[in-house]
Amino acid sequence: MTQRHLQSHSPDTGLVPIVPSPPPEAHPVPGGKVTVPLQLKVLIFASFLIALGYGLVAPVLPAFARSFDVGASAATLVVSIFAFSRLLFAPVTGRLLTRVGERSIYSAGLLIVALGSVGAGLATSYPALLAARALGGIGSVMFTVAAMGILIRNAPPSIRGRISGYYATSFLLGNILGPVLGALLSGWGMRLPFFLYAGMLLLASLVVLIMLGRVDRQQAQGQARAGGSQQQKPALTLKQAWDFSNYRAALATNFAMGWSIFGVQSSLIPLAAVALLTQLHAGEAGFDPLAAGAQLSGITLATYAAGNALMQIYSGKLSDRYGRRPLVFAGLLWAGTVTILLGWVTTPPFFVGTALLLGVGAALMGPSLQASVSDVIGSQRSGGQPLAIYQMANDIGMIVGPLLAGLIIDQAGFREALGLCGALLLLASLTWLPWRQPRFPQDLADRGYSGR
Repeated sequence: MTQRHLQSHSPDTGLVPIVPSPPPEAHPVPGGKVTVPLQLKVLIFASFLIALGYGLVAPVLPAFARSFDVGASAATLVVSIFAFSRLLFAPVTGRLLTRVGERSIYSAGLLIVALGSVGAGLATSYPALLAARALGGIGSVMFTVAAMGILIRNAPPSIRGRISGYYATSFLLGNILGPVLGALLSGWGMRLPFFLYAGMLLLASLVVLIMLGRVDRQQAQGQARAGGSQQQKPALTLKQAWDFSNYRAALATNFAMGWSIFGVQSSLIPLAAVALLTQLHAGEAGFDPLAAGAQLSGITLATYAAGNALMQIYSGKLSDRYGRRPLVFAGLLWAGTVTILLGWVTTPPFFVGTALLLGVGAALMGPSLQASVSDVIGSQRSGGQPLAIYQMANDIGMIVGPLLAGLIIDQAGFREALGLCGALLLLASLTWLPWRQPRFPQDLADRGYSGR
């Protein structure tokens, strides 16, 4: 496909009017070091605010749903419907991103999630709570996919891995601090976190609108002084992205991560903690496995998050230095092996320690995986469709994985369920073998792209 054909205007590959920014590598400081652009510093700070607010809501959400006199399955539905609405609206988000632009979709998504959070806080019935959560899911996929687009467009290629690590770490730190803040505010009732979350989202939206708008105006003025004119940004379609072997591998890996990493973190670890202590203290009078399991689960998830946060700091830098494929391959091997071992652990200290190793493995591949997708799309194109499908792969894994894992646990046990999770990660690693030559269309790839 020629460059002239790429820039043709059609309903599927429409062009997004943008103000061109300086080349990504044109942000060095004296001494030749490439720095993080202001746009991305703003995005990283906004990510922290979003995660901090979400951390306030997540611990109280199931109990808040139960306050409407519904059962446990109905209470879990308020979590699932959020993921389902994300999944259903992702293709629409991809098209909107191509036509409207990342910054507008990002801010609109935050405002929609804020409205959903306010609606949840004001809900007087279970159906109203479900509707508010569904609305929030629509906004969530909008700002998630748009954030990836902003990262891709503005991240200098030589530090894409490092920036992905910073972004993931900011979100993780917000998720860690949010529940702590929520515990301090627990005496004020279960509705307050929803309003605080909405406030965090509104603040993040204002920060992005004001700061990124200012940067865009400065770039437009600089372009005008240089005698340039507004240019068009071609869109990379899903079909074109599919021709990159790294993109296909990223889809498979993101599905496996949604199933095995996030699924394990959100559902299997709490259940496995209770089962472990129930078996370990069987027959002991007065022992409450549910209460003790909740404590062990909390400690384990916090340890997982700590390992993940510590490794995120270094993982992105390693990705920029040694390439995406070796880091994703090593992370999948590590995480897959540790997940299988988690099913064989029989004591609480080893349970916690194994979760720490799992967090390290997940962080080892996370920034490199996102950076590899960024490399495929490149900084000079819009990637609404490919980014939406990439996000959908993760959402599908998060929805299907825990459901099938629950069935396997009921029929066989935790060892088999965790074994399947680990096997999926090991299978995904085969798509990233470092000694295999990645395949991609030369005429679509950015200059200097090697796929490594």
